[in-house]
Formats: sequence, C-alpha cells, structure tokens
Amino acid sequence: MRESPDHSFEQLRVAIVGTGHVGTDLLLKVLASPVLRCTLFAGRRSGSPGIQLAESRGIHTSKAGIDAVLGMLDDIDVVYDATSAEDATRHWNLLEPTGTPVIDLTPASLGKFCVPVLNLEDCLDHQYVSMVTCGGQAAVPMARCVNEATEGLSYLEIASASASASVGPATRANLDEYVVTTERATREFCGLENTKTMVVINPAEPGTVMRNSVAVAASEKVDLQALSDAVRVTEKQISAYVPGYRVVVPPVATADRIMLTVEVEGRGDWLPPYAGNLDIIACAAIALAEARARRRHEC
Repeated sequence: MRESPDHSFEQLRVAIVGTGHVGTDLLLKVLASPVLRCTLFAGRRSGSPGIQLAESRGIHTSKAGIDAVLGMLDDIDVVYDATSAEDATRHWNLLEPTGTPVIDLTPASLGKFCVPVLNLEDCLDHQYVSMVTCGGQAAVPMARCVNEATEGLSYLEIASASASASVGPATRANLDEYVVTTERATREFCGLENTKTMVVINPAEPGTVMRNSVAVAASEKVDLQALSDAVRVTEKQISAYVPGYRVVVPPVATADRIMLTVEVEGRGDWLPPYAGNLDIIACAAIALAEARARRRHEC
C-alpha cells in the first residue's frame, strides 16, 4: 500500500496524453503515488472509458490531445505519452523545443532507453526518455543476466505473450515497432548484436498472465550457477517497483536450449490482473517520474 501524500512535498505535475488501456492504467498509478499529481488527462475521444474514469476522479480532461498539453505547459512538469509510436514522434517534434520532459510509453524509440533496474539514475536528466516496451521491461534485464553469465554469447531470443484483451488498438498497430524497439534495447543493454524478439497475443479466455521467456542455444557456454544467482537478485530488484514480477521457470538447460521464464501479474488497476503488460510499463514509468520528483525535492 502506498503512503498518503506528504502535503509539504511539492508533487511532480504530470500530464498524460493517450486515454487507452496504457494511459488509463498509468493514470490510476499516478493517482496512487504520493509524489505525483495528474494535472491533465488528454485524448481524442471525449466519451472514452478512460476519460470517463478521469472525470469521475476530478481530473482535468481534454479531447484535444497534444494541443491541450501545449496549452497547459506552465502547469506540467513531465508529459507521459501513452499514444502510438507515430503520434509520439509527432508529439516529440512539438514538445522538444519547449524543453518539457517526456516519458514515452510507446515503442517510438526516439531517445534514451530507461529500464529502471538497469539505468534509472542515468535517465533523470534526459528530456526525452523511452520506456522501451512492456516486453523490454520484463525480459531485457534477464537477457543481460544471461549475457553476463555466458562466454562470448552469439545469439539470444526473447518471446513475450500477453492476453488479447490487454492489447489495445494502438499496441496492435505498433507490433513492428515493438519488435524493433525491444531488439534495439536488447542490443544496447547487453552489448549483443544478434537477437530476436517474438510476440504472441493470446486470445484465451479468461485472459492469461503475461509471460516472457529468454533463451539461448544449449551450445552456448553458460555458467548456470552465476546465471541463477543474477536472476534471483534481478527478480528482487524489479519486484520492488513491479510487485507482480516473478520468475516462474528458473534458468534450466534442455536438450537444445538454456532458458528462463518470468511472469508479470498486474495489480488490476484498470484491467484484470492478467494484464501484466500494462502493469510493468506503467510501473516502470512511475518509478522514473517518482525518482525525478524525489531528486528535485532533495535539491
């Protein structure tokens, strides 16, 4: 449970543009944060469920999208972009000249990648920060564990599966960008050139919890004990800001591969707990904004 807001603490004022699944889940997490305050929730459909929820919570809303954000910059410290890769690129072109910090939850892949467990402190001064993808947040830290426990790793695969009901229209339209961005982040954080990302949208009813597997060929020289130790530490660190994150298949060697699997169960803020893909990227984005808020307070 989050602590009650400290009214002596100057909360970081955030605007959220994008009122779909990701933006609405993010809004509920902002409202639960003791150090963040939502000053604007903007989309393009006035009757969307997300807008209706925000209005019921007394949040200022708009159907003018990015134009509403541009009209309220004096009341905004950070903009969360939860739209689509195409829209996020256009939004950044408008926001960059203003100096307004942007935390991008789309796979637009325009600037500094942030995976809090790996590089949170390095991201606090960048105007534009990309939260990679939900699969990137879940799997890239484990991919780095594999890489660091392997001698001369040549190839690595990531497979992510999410419930169909948790994958909105914008995410479906951005599947190519999702793959490219996740692979780019894997290369950047692991120093590995040859990677592959696969995405599964699972139509099963009821929805299945998000799962992410990392695998390499059995022929790779992996120190399984070192890998297992690193995975346990990383799991604990991520679960500190993503409570539903857990390793469900520890590192194991089969006839043809060495693999591990993590599961992300959501808090059920907007969609049911199976929507861990929403939870992990929103939790990561909250962790970044909260770190900025606390550092500003300390200064």
